[in-house]
This record gives sequence, structure tokens and C-alpha cells, in this order.
Amino acid sequence: MKYRRLGNGGMKVSAVSLGGWINFGGDVVARDLNRQIVETAYDNGINFFDLADAYERGEAEKEMGSILKQYPRHTLVVSSKLFWPMSDDVNDRGLSRKHIMESIDKTLQRLDMDYIDIYFCHRADPETPMYETAKAMSDLVDAGKVLYWGTSEWPAAKIVEAYELCLRYGWNLPQVEQPNYSMLYRERVENEILPATEPRGVGLVTFSPLAQGMLTGKYDDGVPEGSRFGREDWARERVMTEANAQRVRNLKPIADDLGISRAQLALAWNLRQYGVSSVITGATRAEHIENNIKAADVELMSDVIEIIDQALTID
Repeated sequence: MKYRRLGNGGMKVSAVSLGGWINFGGDVVARDLNRQIVETAYDNGINFFDLADAYERGEAEKEMGSILKQYPRHTLVVSSKLFWPMSDDVNDRGLSRKHIMESIDKTLQRLDMDYIDIYFCHRADPETPMYETAKAMSDLVDAGKVLYWGTSEWPAAKIVEAYELCLRYGWNLPQVEQPNYSMLYRERVENEILPATEPRGVGLVTFSPLAQGMLTGKYDDGVPEGSRFGREDWARERVMTEANAQRVRNLKPIADDLGISRAQLALAWNLRQYGVSSVITGATRAEHIENNIKAADVELMSDVIEIIDQALTID
């Protein structure tokens, strides 16, 4: 495994990481399999595990936290997020100081940890002043409950606003942004987010680098029974177009020539971006982890990147 700094921060995260979205805390993957997945990840050098309170209403934090308890805390980088409603209560949502302060304590309790390494604002909150959110997040760092704070799926202008506000008042700066980034969803990150984050030393940890599994090639001939696109209409409708299917098919000979899978190609392509600190992957079997981690050792030369860009271009 290779490790990268979180932007210009000192902490290092594994280039490939494991996320708890969808597969933890519910009935998609059996608990014994999830334990095997986490243990395989850790044994193969993954140190970064990403969660959110909204994942199965806290159950994902509980499940993964119970598995991670077997490892020395200093060997782990654990993140979670807040923003989405956790109940019907009017204040149990958003990025107000009240919700932030209450949410971190609930997350720590579910994880059974004294602190988390990264706390993300899961979306920007149009109803809370940026000053209030940024000060509350900085205060969590000062209190030792959070080591670094960041944002997820924030517009570039909001990231800059939060950063500059913290810089002006001497608060703890946002250190990381978590955007959706893949071969099939790249323009926003490359044209808007990276120009805002890179000059400020804000790292990216990207989610859905395999475009919900589309980039693995498993949907080349349709939707297999029991697959994510078979279970979740929103994922299929968002990603599975004929143009995208052709793009993925075009990638197969490139991966074959390199002697790697298309999943490894897609992750290595994501990691070739200078501003990316880690790619957050999901897994329903331990073999997925064993396959994905090999992407950390794949270096794509400029000529291969050009060929990939051509393969992704559909008129």
C-alpha cells in the first residue's frame, strides 16, 4: 500500500480506502462478511475508513466501529460526516452549531472512540451562516474530538469561503474535500474543485471512483441479478447510459494491455490526479479489496492517459 498526505497536512492516508456507505449497517452484506472485508482491508495496508451518521441512521458507524475496535487506535484514520436529518426534530439536521456539537458526541458514542480523525460537513448548509459552521468545526478540533475537518460535495466557492474565513480569524482550516469523482463524472472536480483546493493545500478523498461499479465492466452486457443496479434504481438511472456503457467497453483493451482489471485502471486513473489523497472504495466481498488495493501500485504514463481520454470520448 502507498500512503499520501491529506493535502498539505501531516497525516497520511492509504491511497485506497474503505467506505461504509450502503454495505454497512443494513442487510446488503452479512455482518460476518463485513468483518472479513474490514480485516482484509486492514491486513493489506488500508488505514483509512470512511463513514457518515446518515449511513443507515448510525448503524454503519456502530458496525464498523465494533470491528475496528480490535486494532490499535493510532493505526487507524477514521472519518464520519454530518448534515442529513437524523430524526424528525427540526434541529437534528444541517450545520448549525447545535447540530454539530450534538452530532459529534453521538458519532463518537456509536463508534466507541474518543476522537475521529476527519469530520466532514456532508453538504453545504444554505440555512446556516458559514461563520457559525466554520467556528463550530474549528472548536471541535480545539476540543480534541476531531483532528481535521473537511467538506463533502461542497461548491468550490463555499470551500474557498470557509477556508478564507478560517484563515482570517486564525481558526483550524478545512483540510479535505470529499467529492464524487470518476472517469464518468470528472468535469466538476477538474474544472471547479481542484482549482480551488490545490492552491490551498486541501486534499481530496474521492467517493464513487468506480461509478457505482459501472467502471468494473460488470454491466457490459446488462444488469446482473442481485447487482447494485438491480437493487437500486437511482444508481442505475444516474450512471447506466448507453454512452457510458460504450466508454467502459472501450477501456477493456487498455486494461488488458496493462495486465490489470478495469477496476484497477479506474482507481489508478483517479489516483494519478495530483490533488487526490485517497480513493474511497466499497466492497461486498474480501476479493474486491484484494483486487482494488493493487491500483495503488499502478502508474499510468502520459501516453496511456491520452489513450484513456480518447476511449472516454463519445461523439
